[in-house]
Amino acid sequence: MAIFVPQLVIEPMKAEDIPQIMEIERMCFVTPWHENSFYAELNHQPACYLVAHIGERVVGYGGMWVIMDEAHITTLAVHPAYRRQHIGERLLLGLLEVAIARRARRATLEVRASNTAAQRLYAKYGFYAVAIRKGYYADTGEDALVMWSPEMQTPEYQQLLRANRWKLLHAEPGKPQDGSSTSR
Repeated sequence: MAIFVPQLVIEPMKAEDIPQIMEIERMCFVTPWHENSFYAELNHQPACYLVAHIGERVVGYGGMWVIMDEAHITTLAVHPAYRRQHIGERLLLGLLEVAIARRARRATLEVRASNTAAQRLYAKYGFYAVAIRKGYYADTGEDALVMWSPEMQTPEYQQLLRANRWKLLHAEPGKPQDGSSTSR
């Protein structure tokens, strides 16, 4: 029996994506961002937001700021019904490729200390924990791990991205690979 997996398209966020992004935001985060924050990011020069679509449906999104030579990944989320299909990893890879194209040397992010699946995904892309922000998440008081990537403008790091992209091209939906689907 053949299984049809719809075409996933990753592209820059547009204003018309935001209502569906807000649905995912409310499902994935206890304290969702306000809709106006996403609209403001559309015109904010250092911001880059990518959206994953299957057909007309937004199934995930990720965002970052690139300021000078640093990328700060601010959010990454996948609709609960579309998890375990490597969508979060594809969004992360897309963000990192944009960061490199914008000449970022390193990337950073915060992730809940309890979100070990997201931490595994980030580690797959070379991120490592450098600090803990105590009580960072106001909704629960949970700590955040601060993670940094290695130098991204090196041939070694770009080879890591190519290798991970190749694995994604051959990944089977539902097969554990990317771990998490939400991070902030």
